[in-house]
Amino acid sequence: MRIVEIREKTVSIASAITNAYIDFSKMTCSVVALITDVVRDGKPVVGYGFNSNGRYGQGALMRERFFPRLMAADPKTLVDETGENLDPFRIWTTLMKNEKPGGHGERSVAVGAIDMAVWDAVAKIAGRPLYRLLADRYRGGQADDKVWIYAAGGYYYPGKDLTALKNEMKRYRDLGYQVVKMKIGGAPLDEDIRRIEAVLEVVGDGKFLAVDANGRFDLDTAIAYGEAMKPYKLFWYEEAGDPLDYALQAELSRHYPLPMAMGENLFSHQDARNLIRHGGMNPERDWLQFDCALSYGLVEYLRTLEVLKQHGWSTRRVVPHGGHQMSLNIAAGLHLGGNESYPGVFQPFGGFADGIAVENGYVGLPEVPGVGFETKAELFKVMKSLGE
Repeated sequence: MRIVEIREKTVSIASAITNAYIDFSKMTCSVVALITDVVRDGKPVVGYGFNSNGRYGQGALMRERFFPRLMAADPKTLVDETGENLDPFRIWTTLMKNEKPGGHGERSVAVGAIDMAVWDAVAKIAGRPLYRLLADRYRGGQADDKVWIYAAGGYYYPGKDLTALKNEMKRYRDLGYQVVKMKIGGAPLDEDIRRIEAVLEVVGDGKFLAVDANGRFDLDTAIAYGEAMKPYKLFWYEEAGDPLDYALQAELSRHYPLPMAMGENLFSHQDARNLIRHGGMNPERDWLQFDCALSYGLVEYLRTLEVLKQHGWSTRRVVPHGGHQMSLNIAAGLHLGGNESYPGVFQPFGGFADGIAVENGYVGLPEVPGVGFETKAELFKVMKSLGE
């Protein structure tokens, strides 16, 4: 078997929303189609992937370096020992040939999108939902049939007042979510506290509300927000400072004794290891948010999970960023703690299978081969136009 062709299309996911650091008015996303010569149901198997929100499309990098490497490789070096399916690890090694270590930036996003397409194809060729294939390979066949998820929103938006914020959060609760997340740091502290209190009027208790500063704060501001938020006992306080400022995170942990979350902007197992070593994170209290679609894909994600295991962290403390079906499959197949969800933004890429409702904060997965993109109609329209 072999890879016949691999394609990329850059699409817009622009909107008027902002967080504490960036706006999304020019945001794009790469969609990847990996076409094989394997035939199922009379059609070639096509694996699909895309990169997560918050980082732009990576078509130029893919076409310049990664696609040519993959297509130039001997097909025999890209398949598993049976010769009947692709080997994601061998493909990953080919993609990263002649890449120096370090510098985990845009290339990690490009490889992550390609890797997603590879795993989608692998599971389709095997005739298994990806999450069940992962459970078979790495968890003794035991998969989670449903995954805890939370609704991420609460962005800043022109003209969005407290009433609009509360109505947004009420919609998420009405959809079946229990925990919601909102942005902070894009307004003065006293205004953000009013926003937090408004949302608490909807959700009823701090254990149902997480907040996210998107790396905006210096140490003094991070501590000041922490002190102001302590009485609410929030679900978590996310990414207060720059994601690579481990000293800031470690010092903040000495002032804020409640759950914190980090990791969505760390893109390798080495970065994850440094956070664990130097960031003051508590494996009994805190949460880790690494996103496979931004961090070289599932092949690298498995290395990250091994690093966490070596340092005494349970996979149940890992809740990936991104709100996409790939992370949902990983969460169910590898026993993670849950997954982010974007019920109101980044469509059609955010969200999960059509027709599977959120119930009491949990969502199930479709029993179809692959990641399940075909069960999300609006997303698959975009993918199908590229793959066929």
